[in-house]
Amino acid sequence: MSVVPPPEAESIPTGPPTPRLLVIGCGALARELVALTGRLPDVEVTCLPPSLHDRPGGIPGAVREKIRAARVGGRYSGIFVAYADCGTGGLLDRVLEDESVERLPGAHCYEFFAGREDFARLAEDEPATFWLTDFLARNFQRLVIEGLGIDRHPELQALYFGNYRRLVYLSQTGGPELLALARGAADTLRLAFEHRHTGYGELATSIAAALTRPGPRPADTVVA
Repeated sequence: MSVVPPPEAESIPTGPPTPRLLVIGCGALARELVALTGRLPDVEVTCLPPSLHDRPGGIPGAVREKIRAARVGGRYSGIFVAYADCGTGGLLDRVLEDESVERLPGAHCYEFFAGREDFARLAEDEPATFWLTDFLARNFQRLVIEGLGIDRHPELQALYFGNYRRLVYLSQTGGPELLALARGAADTLRLAFEHRHTGYGELATSIAAALTRPGPRPADTVVA
């Protein structure tokens, strides 16, 4: 599903500009967020570094800082956070509850791309699964092989991946180059390969829902 911009108004509006929705996203979703919102003049996207996933305990504080900075001046009518829990152990939800802001559903990007029911079924079918998205397929060498030091110490591969049996590539765009990279990742890790094209999944539907919500609650306009 893609987010479709609303039809043009029949007359030129004479009131103030339409308030904007700010999407605060994970940098690993930057391409997808731009693709979904690029044609929407009432949506703005800002992303935090994907490297925060290396230490997910830093995600809640970084998101809170972005939210509070965005509220200065009252430029936005609403804020939506394009993160799942992402390993924060519920700490991100505490921040978002305090700030009256919603986020993407689920525990991680694999879940909201695949959809919660399909992801649960895939995970149950084979718990020993290593997951890839477009972002991770594109950056597999840098983030996994180099990031975990396997390029320098090949013996680490068995330590990290010895208990995995399958690699599942959840593709957003389905391009042949990314598919080849994902297959190459499975070959490198000596895992069975499976490809599921998910598109944007619940990332698309969640942003569409955020756009249709009424104006801000009081907490959305107050700088804490």
